[in-house]
Amino acid sequence: MTEENWVVAYRAAGMVNAQIILGRLETEGIPARLQYEAIGVISYSLDVDGLGEVKIFVPESFARQAKEILAQRFDEKDLSWE
Repeated sequence: MTEENWVVAYRAAGMVNAQIILGRLETEGIPARLQYEAIGVISYSLDVDGLGEVKIFVPESFARQAKEILAQRFDEKDLSWE
């Protein structure tokens, strides 16, 4: 069995944002991996010419579904807080 190719589904500015995206994809059953170029301790919210950017990879067969999920936007009225 060969391992499937992984492709970039999203590029996040910082590790915190990437972890949120990763959690969203995993909640939907999509396997995901993170790859980042750290610029030190401040890399959590700083992106300098690609440094601090975190790439979220998914298997190629999940790429379309992942992008559709991440394109969804929610209004306050769509969320139930009760």
